[in-house]
Amino acid sequence: MRVEPPVPPEVMAAVRAPFAELGADTIDPPVVQPLGLILDLSGEAMRERLILVQADGGDEAALRPDFTIPAARLHIDSGRAGGRYFYEGKAFRASPRGREAYEEFLQIGVEAFETVAAPEADAEIAAIAWRAAAAGGRDDLALQLGDVALFAAFVDTLKLAAPLAARIKRAFASPRRLRAALELAESPTVGAAPAGDRLSSLLAGLPEAEAAAMLQDLWALAGIEPAGGRSAAEIVHRLAERAAVARAPDLKPEQASLIARFLAIADKPDSAMEAVARLAGPGGARLEAALKGWARRLTALKGEGAPLSAMRFSTAFGRDFGYYDGALFEVRSAALGDHRPVAAGGRYDSLFSRLGASLACGAVGCMVRPGRAWREGAR
Repeated sequence: MRVEPPVPPEVMAAVRAPFAELGADTIDPPVVQPLGLILDLSGEAMRERLILVQADGGDEAALRPDFTIPAARLHIDSGRAGGRYFYEGKAFRASPRGREAYEEFLQIGVEAFETVAAPEADAEIAAIAWRAAAAGGRDDLALQLGDVALFAAFVDTLKLAAPLAARIKRAFASPRRLRAALELAESPTVGAAPAGDRLSSLLAGLPEAEAAAMLQDLWALAGIEPAGGRSAAEIVHRLAERAAVARAPDLKPEQASLIARFLAIADKPDSAMEAVARLAGPGGARLEAALKGWARRLTALKGEGAPLSAMRFSTAFGRDFGYYDGALFEVRSAALGDHRPVAAGGRYDSLFSRLGASLACGAVGCMVRPGRAWREGAR
């Protein structure tokens, strides 16, 4: 495992300082986290980035890839209505294919669970990330902005069938899947369903308990020992969802073209919002609300001291973690490139309900990599 070298104490103190003003409680979640939960909440795309561990006879687990899910679980267990949580500790991720990167590295961050209005709360946390990233001494930083909810609101203006709209929205977290959906609309092909889709359709026609039993029988007949943190019931549930998606109509070429034009918007934030409004036209109440939210968010960012000249908004910008559902941001260094952000974060209001909790608070957070913020650091 490639381990990130230590950062000088004076740099650590400078990067840590902006978080002190938040009055957050310090937490230190367990390093080992349940694999199935991470995959359910972050998405299957995270599997290849996880470092897996398994005790003898125990469930498969993973070293924590970040602190957001553990912090949310600790907050649920606390029974509190809201709270702010500061952390400083090691995170672990396997190096991406074709790139060298540290697999054990230090993160400093905060998760805020509050009822404060989202635009202003987002701006406060993004500004903290900016100041902490800049404290490491780099002078080549930029603030990349995006919004998962803005894409979803734009898709709503297309009046797609509900299963198709859901499929396209989910695909936003995976550029490869979204690109494939758009390309299929431009050049549709007809052929036999893949074996996986045939199995999905077969099992989807049965009650889930019966389908899970059938899947276990198939494993036994084939001599397969299931691995990867998912039970037969969980797999059957996902296959049923996959079958429903497969039955949804495909995008029409004109719809795919509009989505592609939306995803091509990348400009200064104000100009980007104007471009989105022109493309969508009138009539989308949810989109109009999202655009008004960004006007407030940008005003608040300016008030927090984040330089508008360093900001850029891209409608196609997303994060690897599938639980984000609102505004997103990354602080990037020109020297390190887009794939090695110095700081990152965003809004994930729906995470609590996905964890089975009923909380009225919103959720936004950020993390900073001191090893990247440090001007002399790397990777």
